Amino acid sequence: MQTKAPEGFAAQVKIATDPAHRDAEGSQFMSQLLAGELPAEAYVALLAQNWFIYRDLEAGGRALAGDAVAEPFLHDSLLRESALEQDLAFHLGEDWQDKVSALPATERYAARLREVSPSWPAGFVAHHYLRYLGDLSGGQIIRRIMERTYGYETDGVRFYIFDEIAKPKPFKDDYRAAMDALDLSEEDKLRFIDEVSAAFQFNKDLFVELDGVVAQMQAAE
Repeated sequence: MQTKAPEGFAAQVKIATDPAHRDAEGSQFMSQLLAGELPAEAYVALLAQNWFIYRDLEAGGRALAGDAVAEPFLHDSLLRESALEQDLAFHLGEDWQDKVSALPATERYAARLREVSPSWPAGFVAHHYLRYLGDLSGGQIIRRIMERTYGYETDGVRFYIFDEIAKPKPFKDDYRAAMDALDLSEEDKLRFIDEVSAAFQFNKDLFVELDGVVAQMQAAE
């Protein structure tokens, strides 16, 4: 009788954090955005908050260049900060930085990134995994919906366009293989999983606050 081979670490992370993932993506804000029920300004508000998040995430990655744990995941083809800046300039004008501010949930999220990156490279990878594999997966669905709902083509949705990754699936497979190869103790693996779940909670908290932003938009109409 054959016994089933144990799942790799990447699969373990996905399975263990699936409840937190579903909870975050099932938020009212994301449900309405994906249904095309929100004004374009709500989408732009999400882009603005993402800029604050990716600014600190990618600064953490630059600081970890050469680190044995983080280095296998630091692909320039993934970087999103510049794409976000181009999107925000398209939507808000060249003075876009004067028009955006971080929500409290975003500030907490970014603070966690700044805390984790220099002190715990595996924790940085936990956040890196959630953000970028999400962008290459569900993010592509969001891109198509934004294109269809608001009429954007390239300008306005560059955040979701990975020009240097021709085939996302092989790239994601290689990324998961690098996760499987992480040299972590069982205790550290559990800590990594907890950090991914915490990152999903940061995202959920942000979506709740974006609901409040949408309510303010609608009240001002």
